[in-house]
Amino acid sequence: MARPSWDEYFMELAQVVAKRSTCNRRSVGAVLVRDKRILTTGYNGSPPGLPHCTDEGCLMVDGHCVRAIHAEQNAIIQGALHGIDLRGATCYVTSSPCVHCTKMLIGAGIKRIVYLESYSEQIGFEMARQAGVVMERFQPSNDS
Repeated sequence: MARPSWDEYFMELAQVVAKRSTCNRRSVGAVLVRDKRILTTGYNGSPPGLPHCTDEGCLMVDGHCVRAIHAEQNAIIQGALHGIDLRGATCYVTSSPCVHCTKMLIGAGIKRIVYLESYSEQIGFEMARQAGVVMERFQPSNDS
């Protein structure tokens, strides 16, 4: 078995993090990394102390579950809770960020977003481009 590239390594970790998701509709994981070191992780789920989608079902508003915090948001929140500077980091995420998460990642100083699957929302791609944030679909190496 070939040694994974850094992108492969961190994306595999994001996929493992996604397994902690408590939303019935979509499992997403995010890993924030700088200088090849993990800063924070996040998965989509309810705020601490509130019921989870897996317990009480999704709380739907305008076609979106509003019970769960998105994986990228949870990763940023972990940085805030623990005083971790996220500026200059890369976000590895199993689904391309929605526009709200893209704005939060830009605001947190994330410089690169690597995603596994495309989410249907495309506005975030243009916002990232305008902000100088590289957003790219994950491409496994041919050696894997």
